[in-house]
Amino acid sequence: MFMSSASTNVLIRQAAGYVDRILWGGAKLGDLPIQRPAKCEFVVSRKTAKALGLTVRGAILQLADEVIQ
Repeated sequence: MFMSSASTNVLIRQAAGYVDRILWGGAKLGDLPIQRPAKCEFVVSRKTAKALGLTVRGAILQLADEVIQ
C-alpha cells in the first residue's frame, strides 16, 4: 500500500503563517491564497501490500521516505 501525505510539521508551519498574516498583518481571510503542502512523504506499508496481494519491489522501497513493516 502506498500513501503520499503532507508532513504534519509542514502543515502546522503553513497554518501559523496564515494566523500571523491575519492577526498581525491585517490580511483578510478571503485575500489569502490557497496553498498546497511544499513537501509530501511517500510511505510504503508492507503489511497492507501483502494483504492486498501486491509485490513491492526494491526500487519502490528505496524511493520511500518511510517503510512500515
